[in-house]
Amino acid sequence: MLRKTSLALLAGAALFAAALVPAQADIPGNKIRLGVLTDLTGNGSDSTGTGSVVSARLAVEDFKKERPGIEVEVIALDHQNKPDIGSAAARKWVADGSIDAILDVPFSSVALAVAEAVRGTNVAFIASGPGTALLTGEKCSPNTVHWTYDTWALSHGTAAALLKAKKDTWFFITADYAFGHALEADAMAVVKAENGKVLGAVRHPPNASDFSSFVLQAQASGAKVVALANAVGDTINSVKSASEFGLIAGGQSLAALLMQLTDVHSLGLPVAKGLFLTEGFYWNMNDGTRAYADRFAAQMNARRPTANQAGVYSGTLHYLRAAAAANTTEGQKVVAKMKEMPSDDPLFGKGEVRADGRHIHNMYLFQVKTPDQSKGPWDYYNQIETIPAAEAFRPLAEGKCPMVKS
Repeated sequence: MLRKTSLALLAGAALFAAALVPAQADIPGNKIRLGVLTDLTGNGSDSTGTGSVVSARLAVEDFKKERPGIEVEVIALDHQNKPDIGSAAARKWVADGSIDAILDVPFSSVALAVAEAVRGTNVAFIASGPGTALLTGEKCSPNTVHWTYDTWALSHGTAAALLKAKKDTWFFITADYAFGHALEADAMAVVKAENGKVLGAVRHPPNASDFSSFVLQAQASGAKVVALANAVGDTINSVKSASEFGLIAGGQSLAALLMQLTDVHSLGLPVAKGLFLTEGFYWNMNDGTRAYADRFAAQMNARRPTANQAGVYSGTLHYLRAAAAANTTEGQKVVAKMKEMPSDDPLFGKGEVRADGRHIHNMYLFQVKTPDQSKGPWDYYNQIETIPAAEAFRPLAEGKCPMVKS
């Protein structure tokens, strides 16, 4: 009897001691698997694509220095800019358990489809490529974090800064689909709120071949600012047409509400010079951004990273740190930890993930340099203004995210 009592006491003590020991890592096989779902072949491949895959792998390299015991695998898949293909890929990854987090996903329609595919699953979605503010608004999800930019930040950042400079009359050239409409509406709201005037707007079909009539209408309006509420090829062609008709030379300002470094590179400084744009990252801002850009360029034939590609690096690194801290790869638990932990890296600096999944960081108003101002390849921007993180994104209470308590 005494021996049995002693054994029972010992067993109880052992259980009590075990309860005091921190739980061991619940990362299966100490391995995290990342899927970069991106545009590898289409018109967004320059600003995302292979560069996004490289950025994810650079983040893994840096994470491994912090946590060498955790293995990280990165695979890539082309969603072909089609929501059905993106959604099918995400659902397959969820079903077979082959991926713990999905990264990048440019183009808003694809990103919204992927967000719904992973909602309520064990897969996290760290979106760098898309612009739709719905991801942290009415379509917010406990599985999703939106990193680099959105339509609200781009349009408000550019409009507010130019209005401060007394550029108070505007004309919009807008792509006739949901993304273009959102950029236009957000920027118009700022113009009107600051007592500016919208002198007109014209909408063009996606992938338009000739922008001359639209630019001529903008030029004839006499507006101080001609705002381009479009993207990728449409923005490039709009800027080309504006240059041909001497819009900037005639005293008007040209503002691209969404433009990437690779778009400026495609245009060249003689055509793009003087253009205003808002971004969350530029490779030539400081020693930290330049060091990352050098590592990126070594794998990308001397190209420099876009803000989207930098966002993949930053979002991936924060995800990996959160997964390690949470001792799990369960999507909603890792996203919750990402919201709990502050973010910090050389590209975006210090930041945080809000309750709605929006990553908060500084944004910047840039103006494209003239050829004589550029000091070398890919040196394209002059920084005009810093938009503080607290002002750069839509206020939490205005997003209508169901996860946010009123």
